Amino acid sequence: MAVQRLFPTDEGHDLLDLTREIVAKELRPKVDAAEAAAALGEEFPTDIFRTLGRAGLLSLPHPEEFGGGGQPYEVYLQVVEEIASAWMSVAVGVSVHSLTAFPVTTFGSPAQREALLPGMLSGDQLGAYGLSEPLAGSDVAAMTTRATRDGAGDDGAGDDGATDDPSYRIKGRKAWISHAGHADYYTTFARTSDDRGRGISCFIVPGDAPGLSFGAPEKKMGLHCDTVREVIYEDVPVDAARRIGDEGQGMPIALAALDAGRLGIAAAATGLAQSALDLAVAYAKEREQFGRAIASNQGLAFLIADLEAAVLGARAAYLFAARLKDAGRPYGKEAAVAKLLATDAAMRVTTDAIQVLGGAGYTQDFPVERYFREAKVTQIFEGTNQIQRLVISRHALG
Repeated sequence: MAVQRLFPTDEGHDLLDLTREIVAKELRPKVDAAEAAAALGEEFPTDIFRTLGRAGLLSLPHPEEFGGGGQPYEVYLQVVEEIASAWMSVAVGVSVHSLTAFPVTTFGSPAQREALLPGMLSGDQLGAYGLSEPLAGSDVAAMTTRATRDGAGDDGAGDDGATDDPSYRIKGRKAWISHAGHADYYTTFARTSDDRGRGISCFIVPGDAPGLSFGAPEKKMGLHCDTVREVIYEDVPVDAARRIGDEGQGMPIALAALDAGRLGIAAAATGLAQSALDLAVAYAKEREQFGRAIASNQGLAFLIADLEAAVLGARAAYLFAARLKDAGRPYGKEAAVAKLLATDAAMRVTTDAIQVLGGAGYTQDFPVERYFREAKVTQIFEGTNQIQRLVISRHALG
């Protein structure tokens, strides 16, 4: 069914039309075959990301002066939702890529923005976000990946760029990293001191840095085209010019980025839920039992109504948080609420959509079984929904 959308500018409508055109021509015809192939081995939709990048859809919420779209989050997230309605792996990738550029956009120096953002926002580069570790997921402060000082480096300061600020070598492992092995750079968080909460720093590590390697792709139940691997740092050299913010500022950078990233996942989960709902509605109108369409049965009609309400509620939640962000107001609690509501809605809607289709929904003849598998992980990444409840309760209780 058609989704009613409101945008703060006419440009938002134009961007949505462009997105729908690309989705119809480039994503929908390829998603089923690509996801099936990726389930049997590694396949990564590089060409799709290049297409979105050339269209400017990978950089929408970032500054125009560095090649971004300069769009409000309210617009960017609706574009992500539209992409997710066709190909969830790609929508998650768009959100991850935006997350990787967020630290430079928000915390980088003018010299770092000028040096790094044009490449990140050009569409020619794809980023990965190196935060989680095998033993440090929800507990970010437990990370053990370490960056040690390694002589003199260059942070781009001064007329000739010379400085006494040191370069670094990074050693450790990151886990569950989207785009690992395919990314052009890795926004990496590493420990620079033993202070648990204030001993973490942020670095932009080039994808071809010596000492950088990757584990085997994880064998996941869904999102097969979202390649996820361990990233292994074996004394990877990183110049000080690529440290974002001060030493020890990594934790607030990571948490601020996650607030923004949670909105991307909320929007993607909403798009996934919308597709499952649309499929359930279409099937219920066509499938006949006892001489009439099953949609005419009140029990099923009420179920559809509940699913519609869940999708609309999810969309309203993420858009409200986005408008707060665009207005420069605190939105951390609202981002957690949006992520919680949207991903729980995606799980419920995809589950019940299978029930509407009955046995057909349990087969690969319809994509709703894939939607169901893809929905589950949305309750886990960018902070589990248990963590979202913790964030919300802390805000509510002061």
